[in-house]
Amino acid sequence: MLILGLTGNIGCGKSSLSAIFIEENIDIIDADIIARQIYDDEKLLKKVYDTFGNHIKNQDGSLNRKALGKIVFNDDEKLIQLNKLTHPMIRQNVSNQIDEYKNQNKKIVILDAALLVESDYLNFVDKLLVVTCNEDIQIERIKNRDNCSTEEALSRIKSQMSQENKAKYADYIIDNSGTIDELKKKAFTFLNYIKENWSV
Repeated sequence: MLILGLTGNIGCGKSSLSAIFIEENIDIIDADIIARQIYDDEKLLKKVYDTFGNHIKNQDGSLNRKALGKIVFNDDEKLIQLNKLTHPMIRQNVSNQIDEYKNQNKKIVILDAALLVESDYLNFVDKLLVVTCNEDIQIERIKNRDNCSTEEALSRIKSQMSQENKAKYADYIIDNSGTIDELKKKAFTFLNYIKENWSV
């Protein structure tokens, strides 16, 4: 089974590309969904509140993700603290899902993770696909999606590894500075490429 890593910085269109692969009936392990689901674990949630304070708690006791995001996006130390709490559980869940797909004799599975390189998931994958785009387009996409200012968009971009550094780890790069139709064409070109070159 080929485990393909899919990553890209905020606003580059990783999720759009992932959706195209899902339409092509390719199985996806979405680490970002797993990262949200782990907060259903009460023990973990308690540790997060103990570390960052009860002001990130909604009235119903659930996590206010926006409040937590504001803290960790603007403070590297706080981001490291959060990652230490959450990453072991995320990694275990990712590993479990990979094992499930192996047992089902799948030919290819995509591990979709925004922080795949930074969070040291490279040892999970056989090949890495990185989605990039022009930074001006990236900023506009973030502003439109999250209804935020240019400064906030830049803060989110700067909280991640640069696109240039991430691309150094890639076996294949797709530039998504264009339209969704252009992205679809590039996705199909890529799928043909992996069938021919990566024995899937």
